[in-house]
Amino acid sequence: MAKIRIPRTMSTQHPDNVAIPFFSEGPVIGGDDEVRETYYAFSNIGCTEQMWDYEGKEVDSFVIKKLLSKYPEFFRETAIGKDIFITPRVPNPEFEKSEAKILLETLESVPRSFDTARLFYGKDSPAPIFEIILPMTTSARALNKIHSYYRQFVGAKGNLRIGNERVSDWIGEFNPKQVSVIPLFEDKERLAKIGKVVKEYLSDKNPQYQRVFLARSDPAMNYGLLGAVMLSKIALAKLDGVSKDSGVPIHPIIGVGSCVFRGGLSPLRVKETLREYPSVETYTIQSAFKYDYSPGEARRGVEELDGTASGRAGALSDSDERELGRIFDKYSASYQKQILRLADSINAASETIPDRRKRKLHVGIWGYSRSVGKKKLPRAIKFTGALYSLGFPPELIAFETLESSELSFLERFYPNMFPDIAEAAKFADFSKGTFIGKRLARKLSDLVDIEPEEGHIELSGKIRSAIRKKGRKALEEGKEMLVDLSLRAANFRKFLG
Repeated sequence: MAKIRIPRTMSTQHPDNVAIPFFSEGPVIGGDDEVRETYYAFSNIGCTEQMWDYEGKEVDSFVIKKLLSKYPEFFRETAIGKDIFITPRVPNPEFEKSEAKILLETLESVPRSFDTARLFYGKDSPAPIFEIILPMTTSARALNKIHSYYRQFVGAKGNLRIGNERVSDWIGEFNPKQVSVIPLFEDKERLAKIGKVVKEYLSDKNPQYQRVFLARSDPAMNYGLLGAVMLSKIALAKLDGVSKDSGVPIHPIIGVGSCVFRGGLSPLRVKETLREYPSVETYTIQSAFKYDYSPGEARRGVEELDGTASGRAGALSDSDERELGRIFDKYSASYQKQILRLADSINAASETIPDRRKRKLHVGIWGYSRSVGKKKLPRAIKFTGALYSLGFPPELIAFETLESSELSFLERFYPNMFPDIAEAAKFADFSKGTFIGKRLARKLSDLVDIEPEEGHIELSGKIRSAIRKKGRKALEEGKEMLVDLSLRAANFRKFLG
């Protein structure tokens, strides 16, 4: 069996960019723009994988055909399925009932993409799509449903008969015969069970390898920066253990944006990210990474990632895990309490953050959990951008909750903690009457050196002042001005949210 290249970088469609890419027909990317974006990510930035995202938005299911017909010279030299990869993320029927059949439509389109690639590359063509990402994974059973459905009802469809004739004699063979399913874990409950779920999924299979996707953005929104990092560290250690026990190489993927709160991977922070997550095989390259830096900077960042190899997750004893769990509970409870207090301001400020993709609502604890009552919050990127626009970077929320001894313990597992906090604090407004309390301000001044970005602070002050003074009226009468202020502030930090 031929060895499959595991991508080091996965271009995604997360809309965290300030700048509008040159190939886009407008500020909101969609339709054929996403096909052009995929080509750009491969040819100009050097990414080796593109997530093709069916979750929460309309998407073109003919992406393989369009790429091969529009850019034949590039794709003859760089084969899809061998050198570079397209990997769909599909809706999860457990949570997105109205989108459930898109999952089946996506699976049905895989053999069609195979036929397109075979016409282009010839009979030895690799399968252009052979892996599927399942978001909000809850169990091995959920993964097995997709794996079995494809094998039984798509890959084996050619064996069905119409009268005396096999379907494959009429329509042609259905290839590939099976697909791999990549679980994406997105909240505390599921990340805590990641080892058990992956081990159970692998128990009746003998794959060359297994890829597992860890969200980093939604956990930060739900549990705070430190909570998200703790969950990631524990999950990666568990995956390391499953790999040792099962003998199946596990290649983790982590979803990181340019903002520290959402992962902290930008073209200028590659070394920090590699240091933080050494066992990760694939890092997401989100929109701010691609468009808010020069093409040369973005490509050098990708090349820097490609020039490294993954290592092992840090060792985690039972006592370490218990202590991390205790700190997590203390910190995340304070974080969530503060977010509820800030919810109305966040929702107001989020309306000043412009759309960059056509997206639908996403299931998350803030929108659906009874424990937070009727409070609903925007998606993670607008949530993050709103807090930055208010002069209160979300990385700082609840930082004052932890004692010095707890922070010292946590730093063993989160080596970039203080540099990350200092990076975010550059954009914080510590002046009188802001959202940042005296206790947090004192703690930050004692622990990190802050170099304030005065231009950003001035702009966030204007946004905060307008929303506080006029509330909804400010958004109704002066929204265009507030959006302009938010975009100008975002240009300082080189990400929308």
